[in-house]
Amino acid sequence: MKPIRAIPLLALALIACDKAPAGQDLNSLDAELTASNTGNARDPALTAALADQIMVDPTLAQSSNGNAVRPPPRPASGAVPPDGVAPRTDPTDPATLKKAPAPSGDCPECKAAKGALTLGALAERQANRRTAACAGAIGYSAGWANRLPADLPLYPDARLAEAAGADQDGCRLRVVSFASAATVDRLIDFYYTRATKAGYSTGHRTDGAQHVLGGTRGEDAYVVYVTARSGGGSEVDLVSNAGI
Repeated sequence: MKPIRAIPLLALALIACDKAPAGQDLNSLDAELTASNTGNARDPALTAALADQIMVDPTLAQSSNGNAVRPPPRPASGAVPPDGVAPRTDPTDPATLKKAPAPSGDCPECKAAKGALTLGALAERQANRRTAACAGAIGYSAGWANRLPADLPLYPDARLAEAAGADQDGCRLRVVSFASAATVDRLIDFYYTRATKAGYSTGHRTDGAQHVLGGTRGEDAYVVYVTARSGGGSEVDLVSNAGI
């Protein structure tokens, strides 16, 4: 019977020996590698390599992969740069301009412009029937700004925002929107000078915020809307049915 009892005792001994390494603390293994009196302790290079800090240390993370491409420190901004429209000097010599008459009377054109959300809607609201009739055929492209009548061009420092026009069924409609560094008075004087020189009639009206200059020459008609910008300069809408 004694040989039978020896088998369990032997099995328990084997199990104990097998479990000992698995349960051993890893930190004690590290200590044994660096602090034992074996050859490791007598090898300075090996001891330093085992004891040195690794690069995942938060205080050293930025020093690793110094030439690697890193993501930006913050999300990309969607901010739009300010629209600076004011040059140091106005390109138009005021000595070349005639002074426009002071605004007079009510301003129905101002009321019509306030309800127009697009250049096509602005053209459709024109009092001139020929201009309004062409609004339905309007198309949008910056190229229309280059086909304004020569007598009524863009202001020299104009920064175009939008342009539209129509060239069919007898239409020569041009509608442009732009910003300028010039004051409202300077722009009104500029277009007043150009219009009168080209033989157009002129009328100047305002509602206090927006100024309107318009007139006709036979079947040709134009209207210029000028509003002061909050940051300086002016915003302009120009409508003409006599484009080139």
